[in-house]
Amino acid sequence: MSDVIVGVDIGTTKVSTVIGKTNSTGEIEILGKGIESCSGIKKGIIVDIDATSSSIQSAVKKAEAQAEVKVVSAYVNISGLHVDIINHKTYTNIMNDNKEISRHDVEKLLYSAGTISISEDSEIIDVVPRQFIVDGYDGINDPVGMKGTKLEGDFDVVIGKIISVRNIVRSMEKAGIRVDGLIAEGFTAGECILLPDEKDMGVILIDVGGGTTEVSVYKEEKLVMNKCIPVGGDHITNDLSIALKMTYSESEKIKRQFQLALTALIKNDQEISVSDLSESFKKNIKVSDAIEVIEARVYEIFSLCREMVNANCPGSYGAGVVLSGNGIAPLDGAMQLAYDVFDIPVRVAVPKVKNINTLEYCTAAGMVKYIARLDKEGSTISIKSLPKTNRKTRDKTFLKKALSALKEFFY
Repeated sequence: MSDVIVGVDIGTTKVSTVIGKTNSTGEIEILGKGIESCSGIKKGIIVDIDATSSSIQSAVKKAEAQAEVKVVSAYVNISGLHVDIINHKTYTNIMNDNKEISRHDVEKLLYSAGTISISEDSEIIDVVPRQFIVDGYDGINDPVGMKGTKLEGDFDVVIGKIISVRNIVRSMEKAGIRVDGLIAEGFTAGECILLPDEKDMGVILIDVGGGTTEVSVYKEEKLVMNKCIPVGGDHITNDLSIALKMTYSESEKIKRQFQLALTALIKNDQEISVSDLSESFKKNIKVSDAIEVIEARVYEIFSLCREMVNANCPGSYGAGVVLSGNGIAPLDGAMQLAYDVFDIPVRVAVPKVKNINTLEYCTAAGMVKYIARLDKEGSTISIKSLPKTNRKTRDKTFLKKALSALKEFFY
């Protein structure tokens, strides 16, 4: 088994890769990272496998160069646009004479959760244990060796759309990388951004990318919702282009230049010269004309997120809202608009993993941290020169073995 874990984040506008491992103190050590723009995805859906695989290959090569390893396999994210996460509870009675819970007992629960009835256009891509319960005592991570008469399992079953899953796997394989597993973005999104106390108190994480907005909701340290809407930062640029009749590139330039989402924050409502949509002549527009368009779209995105949360998991969220992703988070005024919509505290995400300084790597780094925390199998690499650690080789826990077998069952 390798201690090295590789995470590949396939987004609408970019692919990012992070290579990492757990060091001797149990912290994640980032060995390499790479990013590449991607034109093969529209609104979170792969529309060009060749273009997507090329971006994956390039991002992985950049990370390989830093880590001085050759990546053979990796974990890859799958958006909430393509998955449903169903909470499933099952149980088994302990039948042996000494009432000691065995590996076989846990295995039965895992496979039972992985064989629930689903629609024909879907497939189960992961089973994530929330907890085990022995004779009514909950919060148990690994029950093997404990004594009891009844063993219950509380699982999140991740169900993916077959076409989406196969297009992701095909894109990875075409890039020369075997898939270790598909990880629902909701499980990894908060790993590099949220504090444990925030997840416990209740928090709404809104990750706005180029073409989609991922909404992940956590309560009592558990993921309770992971949904996605096919609207993101690119739609803001498109709105500017249509409303002000100027080119898309000019619209993107203005959005990046002023980085405002609130007209009240405009200090100098000057006139600026822009190219008309036909590019045949220049014209003047006021800064406020552009910011009004941006403000309207940002407010709408947050409103859609609020409606989604209220419909699926209404309640109070003591830790408020956390904004992530480069689609909206960098815009000054986005926090105020989110506060106006949700009426709870709002903050902008800051990466909490060493050597990850920008939000664009957070999902990939989150995969590395998540896989390490769950003690799943590492990725396969060809080692050129890897930093040594004092970490002792640990025996594989049964739960890790069972989950490894479950992965082989699904893949």
